Amino acid sequence: MHPLFKRYTLIALGSLGLLSLGTAPYAHAQYPGFDDPGSSSGTTSGGGLVPSSPTIDGGAIPLGATAQVVVLFRNDGGLPIETGLIRLYPSSTVSANVSMNQCEEEPLSSGAECAIALSVKGLQPGQWRVEMLMSHSGRTRLVTSTISGTVETSEGAGDELSSDIDAIPSDVDFGSLANSQALVEPVILRNITSNPIELTNIYLDTATNSGYSVNANCPKLEAGQACIATITWSPKLKGRSSGVLVIEHTGPTGISSIPLKGEYAPENVVQAEIFPQAVPGRGLLVSSQSEIDFGNDISTASAITVSLVNSGDSDLTLNDIRSSGSDNGISFKEGGCSQGMTLEPIEACPLTVTWSPTRVGEVLDDIQILHDGARGVLVIPIMGESVATVSQDQKAIMLSGDGNMQVFSSDERDNNGDINTNQANAAARNKSMVYKTANGNINPAGVLDGYKITSFSPTRAIINGPGGSRIVYDNEESVLGGIPWMVLIQKNGIEFTHQGQRILLLFDRSLSSLNRVTAEEDSDDVSSGSDTASE
Repeated sequence: MHPLFKRYTLIALGSLGLLSLGTAPYAHAQYPGFDDPGSSSGTTSGGGLVPSSPTIDGGAIPLGATAQVVVLFRNDGGLPIETGLIRLYPSSTVSANVSMNQCEEEPLSSGAECAIALSVKGLQPGQWRVEMLMSHSGRTRLVTSTISGTVETSEGAGDELSSDIDAIPSDVDFGSLANSQALVEPVILRNITSNPIELTNIYLDTATNSGYSVNANCPKLEAGQACIATITWSPKLKGRSSGVLVIEHTGPTGISSIPLKGEYAPENVVQAEIFPQAVPGRGLLVSSQSEIDFGNDISTASAITVSLVNSGDSDLTLNDIRSSGSDNGISFKEGGCSQGMTLEPIEACPLTVTWSPTRVGEVLDDIQILHDGARGVLVIPIMGESVATVSQDQKAIMLSGDGNMQVFSSDERDNNGDINTNQANAAARNKSMVYKTANGNINPAGVLDGYKITSFSPTRAIINGPGGSRIVYDNEESVLGGIPWMVLIQKNGIEFTHQGQRILLLFDRSLSSLNRVTAEEDSDDVSSGSDTASE
């Protein structure tokens, strides 16, 4: 430059008051008019915080999915800038929240950049847009950025609203229920956002008698965490039922719902079978016969034995065994199934049913066996037809099981009726010898069933039984049914003693010849009297 031109230029600047002796950078900051016009926006001290890209394409987000979008900001001012509150304004098709804020960690120096990450979740198909507004300490005080994109749906998804709590399954269908057993279905609740969500309330919105109930313990779900809720359906009324499981939470949508439905179509009630079906963990009592039939033309005491078996997988206790009738001659033998007996799985016991007809004709009765297994009772029908009765006066009666009790016969007494000690002691010794040689495998109580006295005297008697008729003598041993008995003839019958068991066989006086002769004479006298009266 020519020296003269330079001199005039300095004089002109000095007259305008624009001449400064400062350094070049300071003059550059004071006079932006001399800078590049494109850089004028960031040359002012404490200038603005600007987005690296004012408009960001967020792309396509699947319905119900969450996308992460990063927004960069740059400090174009000369001084450090501190960022403040961030506000998001999403469209109705998405929800958005800040998942990371790097700009708040420390003041942003001049020319530096920081990143803010947004979690955008697709709620409804269509275009989406999120306006971001952030305050800062720069001259402009506010900075904005726009993120946009689309929410896409998969094939067959339809226009359904998505929530921050994902439910699996999305709806609960119990189907058609034919029996009265309650059904339980699980529902998995999962937080599909990147932030923790608190579940404030979980309840059912259903009709009063729908039979739905819920059990859930999900106070808070971290990002990606899941919990389980169980829905129980115990229908009370026939037909279709429906309801809604409502989940209230602190997520952006605030609420989620799961529809419930089911149909109760009970089967027609049918007649109960004699043996119920097996139930896990319970005993099951079954019988070797579904009914006890004594047949026709029964004229004597009859007995049938059935086997009661525990076919379940747990122990079973017999609480009671009884018959419905009381005067038809049905009874049970001791030594087999009895009250209080416990049967282990696949264990059995014998039950002997005896019928001594008390009247001519058919008998219709049943056995009721109460237990603690499945159903709790087993009923076995009893049937049969008799052509004659069995006198109850001739049945064998168990007097005592104590061998110390003695009944002395007429031979053991003297003429005055006093006990003859020598003969009594001898009889006792004979009895003790019989006890030692008895067969213990036979139940003596049931051997004399079916025997009856047809002829009776103080020293001997005739008894009739399964083996025919035979004579027994007082104070002598007689073998009946394979068991040696000591016979003692009493005034009203015959006492049989074996191994301390005393069984009395009664004599029916109506069968005696004296009564028959007396009755015949009385009948003749009445006939002759009536003839005389007629004359």
